[in-house]
Amino acid sequence: MSWMVQLAKWGSLGLFKCHLMTASETITCKPTPWFLLRAGAMLLMFGTFTALFYVDGSTGYRKKNQVFYLHRSFQMANEEFSKMNADGSLTAAAWQRYAAGRTVAFPEDRAVLPASTPLSMPWPAVLQDYERMKPLQWNILWREYTKDLGLNATPPEQAYDAQKIREQWIVGGVCSALAVAAAFVLLRTLGRSISADDTAITTQQGKRVPYPDLKTLDLRKWETKGLAFIDYDGTAGKGRIRLDGLTYGGFKAQDQQPAERLMQQIRSHFTGEIIEYTTVTAAVGKEEDSSPA
Repeated sequence: MSWMVQLAKWGSLGLFKCHLMTASETITCKPTPWFLLRAGAMLLMFGTFTALFYVDGSTGYRKKNQVFYLHRSFQMANEEFSKMNADGSLTAAAWQRYAAGRTVAFPEDRAVLPASTPLSMPWPAVLQDYERMKPLQWNILWREYTKDLGLNATPPEQAYDAQKIREQWIVGGVCSALAVAAAFVLLRTLGRSISADDTAITTQQGKRVPYPDLKTLDLRKWETKGLAFIDYDGTAGKGRIRLDGLTYGGFKAQDQQPAERLMQQIRSHFTGEIIEYTTVTAAVGKEEDSSPA
């Protein structure tokens, strides 16, 4: 045990020192708020479009068509009443008999109307009322009628045919697919990250690639778009790593620029070929200085 006592003495005299090795720094870049906000906005936008096109394709355009043809019936009733009573001889009984035999001129294709629309719909009762029609203020009667039924008093400029309704379903289906894609990308990215320690890079797919496997580091888009590409070939297989600093980590100074720190960690261990844009202004300046006067 004498050698242990001697070591203790050396330590107290400063002749022997023990250095504790600190754990290697691991820099992890998680999805940035910028990316999450953008992906969330895309999801919200396409989701909203999907809902709007679905409503128009299922019931919206059909209800607008119903309003269009009902509104036209009020106009027709007003015109016909005015013609029949041009000389003031039209009686209430004569108008009631005439109006009771008229129906709303719906199109033959009932697929463009709400399913509850009857095959033969008589003119609304208010149009059969002589006293109500006599002032020739059909627009007032129309507003009252639509208010009682909960309809939109403003009709479309023209009716929608079956092709227009099918288009709503098609566009709605495309928006639905885009909304699903945006949701998939958002949810997938939420659980991902890119990290680098002293021995390897762990990609967003969870693949660990040792530094000796890294062959080429392409930095041509790093300064402008925050994008870099690393080709690797070795024990981890062969492939390419995509480093997106705007999606993972970010470059905010208040966060100590996680993406830039990640890149510095990688470059400090990288021994392969680096591809980046070089500035030629300095070289041109040197050539001009060295050229003879």
